[in-house]
Amino acid sequence: MRVVKLIAYNTRRHPLRTTLTVLGLAVTVVAFSVIRTTIDAWYAGADAASPNRLVTRHAVSFTFLLPMSHQSKIESVDGVTGVAAGTWFGGTYIEPKNFFPQFAVDHEEYMRIYPEFVVPPEQMEAFRRERNAVLVGRRLADRFMWKLGDAVRLTGTVFPGDWDCVIRGIYIGAKEDTDETLWFMRWDYIDERLRQESPGRAGWVGWFVVEIDDPSQAAAISERIDAFFDNSRAETKTETEEAFNLGFVEMGSSIVLGLQIVSVMVIGVILLVLGNTMAMTARERVSEYAVLKTLGFRPIHLIGLIFGESLFIAALGAVAGLLVSVPALVLIRIQLEAFFPVFSVRVLTVMLAVGASMLVGLLAAIVPTVKAVRTRIVDGLRTID
Repeated sequence: MRVVKLIAYNTRRHPLRTTLTVLGLAVTVVAFSVIRTTIDAWYAGADAASPNRLVTRHAVSFTFLLPMSHQSKIESVDGVTGVAAGTWFGGTYIEPKNFFPQFAVDHEEYMRIYPEFVVPPEQMEAFRRERNAVLVGRRLADRFMWKLGDAVRLTGTVFPGDWDCVIRGIYIGAKEDTDETLWFMRWDYIDERLRQESPGRAGWVGWFVVEIDDPSQAAAISERIDAFFDNSRAETKTETEEAFNLGFVEMGSSIVLGLQIVSVMVIGVILLVLGNTMAMTARERVSEYAVLKTLGFRPIHLIGLIFGESLFIAALGAVAGLLVSVPALVLIRIQLEAFFPVFSVRVLTVMLAVGASMLVGLLAAIVPTVKAVRTRIVDGLRTID
């Protein structure tokens, strides 16, 4: 109990130093939490992928299109229970800064294959009835204050011209990590217009989402699908949805690696900040430790004093940092919503931040503790003024 009281007293002896150290630790914890959350957001699409979905794309590159006629052949493959086509639309809403992901999809099958997008039945029926109907996510609708029945015009980039659409459905995510910032329009609306204005571009899609009955057979089914189109003018590559999404993540692998390196460096900064504080503390208290030894305090008591103070300061910094991280991440999520629709702190991130802070608290106390324990009483008393 005496040691605990001394720890509490020691942390208050230099309030400015302790406060600045805690603030320094808090800032680094916030930086660590933001970086780790950004990395998690980068991989959110792959993490949310379903094991019973495959994606078939052009074998050369995702930018090459596939003929719609491939769909019937894919449907005939054993183990396939559903196929839906999808294409990146890439339109602009009013101005480029209003970016959001836009897809032209098979209005009959696409939403059935993605049960995580929950659409009220009457809204889904309206989407199927009208050629220019669209479905939008709840967060996307909130962002632009859209409501059911609103007319929205997109200016096409991949598909030039003005495209007038009507919002007939607003979906919500079945799970917390479901992306609610997407725009789904009907592929046949685009294809019909292309047949009139640019016949050579009609009848082509970007990819096929393939639903399978047994995830353990994903590799075998993928091989059977691709075998259908060997030596054709549009050979395919079929992979799991997770692998397909990771392909996009890998495009920014250098950025992710950089963020991971910075997150480790942040831990080093925490160590330097707290290590400096504990070194100064130990240097100032050499004579005090000598007096404590004279009064009968054993080395284990000194170890408890120094490690306890270091861990207590580290814990204060971790708590302060986590408290600040919550509003900071909310603001960042609002700013990056179009690029990182799933941006939330994971329990693992909190555990890593706290664990790293405690580890730093332990490491920072090692050198001062060794010095205090090894210093002889007579040498310590010599420093008394």
